[in-house]
Amino acid sequence: MVAQSQGWFGAWTLFRKEIHRFWNVASQTIVSPVVTTMLYFLVFGYSLGGRLKEVEGVPYIDFLVPGLVMLSLINNAFVNSAFSFFINKIHGTIVDILVTPLTHLQLMAGYTGASIMRAMLVGSIIWAVAMLMGADQVVATLTGPNALLHILITLSFMLLTSLAFALVGLTTAIVAEDFDHINLLPTFLLTPLTFLGGVFYSITMLPAPWDMVSRFNPILYMVNGIRYGMTGISDVPLWQGYLVVIALDLTFAAIAWWLLSSGKTIRE
Repeated sequence: MVAQSQGWFGAWTLFRKEIHRFWNVASQTIVSPVVTTMLYFLVFGYSLGGRLKEVEGVPYIDFLVPGLVMLSLINNAFVNSAFSFFINKIHGTIVDILVTPLTHLQLMAGYTGASIMRAMLVGSIIWAVAMLMGADQVVATLTGPNALLHILITLSFMLLTSLAFALVGLTTAIVAEDFDHINLLPTFLLTPLTFLGGVFYSITMLPAPWDMVSRFNPILYMVNGIRYGMTGISDVPLWQGYLVVIALDLTFAAIAWWLLSSGKTIRE
């Protein structure tokens, strides 16, 4: 029991270390992604929004906000855990962490917890700024009669999505051999899936069979979960969104734990 409590104290220390790491360069890790995402909001929300007007009865500028929040969550959660773990790995300092009393679960908690904090912070700032910049439907939904329910749905999807991609980033860093391997996943998988996951449009706008093909994209369910929380509309049932994101969390947690347990890709 004492060893276990010491292990969780060590996980807390690792978590705080990772928080300090990205906070010390907040201009790059917090400010930069917020500014980049808000440029999407300005360009697509105001220019394209002037033509589309509404999507499923919601002003396009409000329809866009959940997708942009999701975009920031995915990028920041993945990048934080992937690059932090991989830098420690190539410098050999990860060995110093592995010889501590930390269990594999506690090690995962330290890295993914900090990644979740960064993703949630960036996503929440974008959410708040978007409401100040004219996302009136989002404001109305989150201040209406069912405000608490919608806020809880939004935050739960933000948290579960951040956890999923923090674990994806950690898994990628464990198996990667150089920085090119780290960049392969976001370039050839995450970015295409994100842009094809309903960030900028509803799948009801797609012709057959692409509307059905889109349903095999897990990011679609995450985007629509947050969209329901913020605006009250969704292309897919809410329960399916929770089922998909929780399944991804459990799957990548199991993969990361197994890779850490084997230790081959870390010590080789």
